Amino acid sequence: MTLDDRLVSSEATNTELTSEQQLRPATLHDYIGQKNVKDNLSVFMEAAKLRGEALDHVLLYGPPGLGKTTLASIIAAEMGGELRTTSGPAIERAGDLAAILTALEPGDVLFIDEIHRLNRVVEEVLYPAMEDFCLDIVIGKGPTARSVRLDLPPFTLVGATTRAGMISAPLRDRFGVLSRLEYYNPEDLAQIVQRSANVFDTVLSKEAGYELARRSRGTPRIANRLLKRVRDFSQVNGESIISLESASTALEKLHVDPLGLDHIDDKLLKGMMVQFKGGPVGLETIAATIGEEPDTIEEVYEPYLLQIGFIQRTPRGRVATPLCYDHFGLEFPNG
Repeated sequence: MTLDDRLVSSEATNTELTSEQQLRPATLHDYIGQKNVKDNLSVFMEAAKLRGEALDHVLLYGPPGLGKTTLASIIAAEMGGELRTTSGPAIERAGDLAAILTALEPGDVLFIDEIHRLNRVVEEVLYPAMEDFCLDIVIGKGPTARSVRLDLPPFTLVGATTRAGMISAPLRDRFGVLSRLEYYNPEDLAQIVQRSANVFDTVLSKEAGYELARRSRGTPRIANRLLKRVRDFSQVNGESIISLESASTALEKLHVDPLGLDHIDDKLLKGMMVQFKGGPVGLETIAATIGEEPDTIEEVYEPYLLQIGFIQRTPRGRVATPLCYDHFGLEFPNG
């Protein structure tokens, strides 16, 4: 296996598509939701094609599971280039990045997931590649060292991150298109779930689709995951159609409540309310109490809980809100 194979993967051919790839729309027209991001990208891509140029570099940020990887794949398809995929942690040295960049063809799209985890040395190599499509390589060491500049083909870098605040200002400023992906509304998620059910050759009632959407935390990845598990229950029970009743029963067995909260959310929130009297309580303490990593809580669970107003971040720690107490039928300690 070559270095490129280890660092970068290309999209599979049609005969090798995984179920996850089958669920991803191939064009911007088929991409459901994120209207503002879609509309802007459509204009930027069309303008780039009219000029015969590569699309300017794109930074996609927002909570996990909202379609950043899918959008990168669509950008590559719409611009007529190949998608090359890697991640920030996989690029450990400047030489790793140089190997990736020199293997690109004109018009290719390089997708770097978790771009906020690139180390600073690698970032500095990336700057001239993004700005001038060139690569500065130092050959030799000490007094005999010399710098060689290699020209790169025009390409588009698509970076994705769940933590935009951790990207350095020099790197962020080199992206021409910055797009934040927002949580989906239930109506758009219901369309996504119905489309996924069709891919799976599964009959899903409209009511069941909306119930799945309502409990998916505004996130397509969660919606598709729940659909797969509900489909499992339906098939084992010999049902030809996933009804609202069967979907609700399966979701209860999966411990997913009407707001999309699961058993981890329950442990986290009830721990704050019961053990720590609503807080404030530190992230590390919460993580130790429920047996999860602090990063997982901060990146996966907290964004949605903040979105629905169940917790607040304060300088002293996390605090459970009156809405959270009402949801669990508990009395708010301060009245």
